Amino acid sequence: MPVYTGPRPLSPATISVPEFAIILQGSVMLTSITEGILCCLTGKAASLVLPLESSEPSDGFEFVEVKPGRVLRVRHIVPERQPIVTEDQVADKEKTDGNRADEGSPHCNESNTGSSVHCKRKITVYRNGQLVIENLGDVLHSEILQCQDGDLEPCSTVEVELADYKEIASSPDPKPVPPPVPPPHGEQKPAPPPRRRRRKPKRTVAIDSNRVIASCKGTHSDVALFFVHGVGGSLDIWGSQLDFFSRLGYEVIAPDLAGHGASTAPQIAAAYTFYALAEDLRAIFKRYARKRNILIGHSYGVSFCTFLAHEYPDLVHKVVMINGGGPTALEPSLCSIFQLPSCVLHCLSPCLAWSFLKAGFARQGTKEKQLLKQGNAFNVSPFVLRAMMSGQYWPEGDEVYHAELTVPILLVHGMCDKFVPMDEDQRMAEILLFAFLKVIEEGSHMVMMECPDTVNTLLHEFFLWEPDMSKKDSSKTDTGKTVAASDTLHTLKINKSMDK
Repeated sequence: MPVYTGPRPLSPATISVPEFAIILQGSVMLTSITEGILCCLTGKAASLVLPLESSEPSDGFEFVEVKPGRVLRVRHIVPERQPIVTEDQVADKEKTDGNRADEGSPHCNESNTGSSVHCKRKITVYRNGQLVIENLGDVLHSEILQCQDGDLEPCSTVEVELADYKEIASSPDPKPVPPPVPPPHGEQKPAPPPRRRRRKPKRTVAIDSNRVIASCKGTHSDVALFFVHGVGGSLDIWGSQLDFFSRLGYEVIAPDLAGHGASTAPQIAAAYTFYALAEDLRAIFKRYARKRNILIGHSYGVSFCTFLAHEYPDLVHKVVMINGGGPTALEPSLCSIFQLPSCVLHCLSPCLAWSFLKAGFARQGTKEKQLLKQGNAFNVSPFVLRAMMSGQYWPEGDEVYHAELTVPILLVHGMCDKFVPMDEDQRMAEILLFAFLKVIEEGSHMVMMECPDTVNTLLHEFFLWEPDMSKKDSSKTDTGKTVAASDTLHTLKINKSMDK
């Protein structure tokens, strides 16, 4: 893939008022409204917005041309590591000095170790819209991140009913038999209930594989971290995370989506559909991917991480989803304010900025305002904003799509988030095979900017986590006294609405 090294190309005319910057002064609001009225009357943009030149061109910033004329800014930080001793070098060393053969191989062996986890589940979709998931393999402990070493617990029969569908019976039995009620003395025995038809599955997906889960340290050269932002953001929202993990020795990659940050902004709505942006990130992933890759997504960026994890299950080692929402297919809302013309959104930009500050941050102080202004974050034209919101169409990303993932996933949710309700992340945790939900009480939608230390510590703990398989056999022996391990099931039943 060619890397664009020449002068930055000029973007077509876009509107220069930041969409999510904090514009509270009355004079600025009046100017924005005036420019919007002129835009509506003349049909022309008020001014030009060009892709920003990197202020730190030597600090890991690159410009990658994913398609002709489509250039993305990528921050790529490669730490300086000591050269890793290969197996051939160790073998040569053994010939000369056998007693020192083990001194040069720790790096090589350390990054290849791990614990093998059995991933087995049966996903059944019935014609009445019901989804039944049976976990037949290993189940990771729900509090695994609070322990130094993760462990496994034997499968057990569990039924989970989502709150949205409480009106439907939660039993997976296709022929439930009500308990017999003895008739009163002297009365005729009531007629038996009508016989129900056996449910016919519409689709069945079987997953049976083994996945190796290992600790990912900064000293491992085969580990890379990918950070993906959401609508209106840029790679600069990950500033604290990029600095923290690069100092620990991790290789980090963070791109600007098309139309965001310093990437080019095509003036065609088709350039901002989910599929177009997903192909951009596929190109970035294939260019920088290592043997073990960890994807970290925020908001809309979580969908792209899910897409890559589904497309490359052998390359994606772990996934972190920050305020990503539930496991539902994406579909743009026809009644959203973002369906208004771009010039109208331009006039409403001060109101949108204030609304985002109120809903995206737990507090609305000077610190939060400064966070939004730093590094050109949330500087998106109304056209790009409207196209991004209208292009969120991804019917394949439904519950079954998410249930097919076998990668360990950490869900991080800000308690004060007004964009993503808590129950959506809980629903995501119920659908996924290996998922751990962690809630940060003092955080909101932009929790990685509000609570960087807490998020960095939580992510680092997840990167280093590795399940302890030595406890697997002992736990099965203890539970075998009461019930055979092969007879136990972990069943997750979701009744989906008929019209979805």
